[in-house]
Amino acid sequence: MMFLSKLFNNMNCTSSNSCIEVHPLTNDPTSVWDIIKKSQKVLKIQPPLPKGPVGVNKVRVVCMSDTHSKTHLMKHEVPFGDIFIHAGDFTKCGEMEEVKQFNEWLGLLPHAYKIVIAGNHELSFDPKFTYDGNEISSFGYENDLISNIMEQKDNKKYLTNCIYLEDSMIECYGLKIYGSPWQPVYGGWAFNIPRGQPCLDKWNQIPDGIDILVTHSPPLGHGDHCYSGVRAGCVELLSTVQNRVKPKYHIFGHVHEDYGITTDGQIVYINASTCNLQYLPNNQPIIFDIPLPKGFTKTSP
Repeated sequence: MMFLSKLFNNMNCTSSNSCIEVHPLTNDPTSVWDIIKKSQKVLKIQPPLPKGPVGVNKVRVVCMSDTHSKTHLMKHEVPFGDIFIHAGDFTKCGEMEEVKQFNEWLGLLPHAYKIVIAGNHELSFDPKFTYDGNEISSFGYENDLISNIMEQKDNKKYLTNCIYLEDSMIECYGLKIYGSPWQPVYGGWAFNIPRGQPCLDKWNQIPDGIDILVTHSPPLGHGDHCYSGVRAGCVELLSTVQNRVKPKYHIFGHVHEDYGITTDGQIVYINASTCNLQYLPNNQPIIFDIPLPKGFTKTSP
């Protein structure tokens, strides 16, 4: 229990990655959650929908994820805001025409900043992705289509109407926003890495002092509860977020069926999945207003 306390409750780790360790049960996140949940605060919240104009000292953020080439079927319009964030899986499998269509849709949005990361469905965005001909085809995708995507590999270049983040950061109105597409191994898709140290190596790249963290993967315990009852979130991502990075907001998707907002009392966690478990784009975009850092306004140069 001393190890667990160190891993999840050491709130003095503010500037060093060395305070984050791989949990011995990292490959069984459901069991880890059963062990630590009594010491974790998870409050499901439904903040009031921001309305009216936003002052110069705040910005309105609109969040979506997992649209899977179905933006034309959405039941809800994308609300106006200053920053639009999409947390990955904007295509079915990363095919060139899908990316172009998504980019055209982005071009119609009025937000001053449009920030996008990839997810496990953006096969052509991951240069290390390899296809074994089995697991992905079980989703109904033809082998010929996947083989064609494997030859494209440079479809990122078609995202011209947004800021694409991949293990990188952008500053908007003084707010630091970092994006990462990785997630623990899931079905042989893109940006899959083994749980434990490989995941932690990616999270160690996230700088301290981030205001908004955008990952495709959820952290353990927040927005990661699957219909089967298991937890799909990353143990080391939770530890990194709570003990070192400490963003104001953590936005993600991936687990469609656990859409919504939670908080641990310090950080707000947003599963912004637009598609539900049946891949129907029925969930509303999530909106919040965030104060700008001292000395910044929306009219600052």
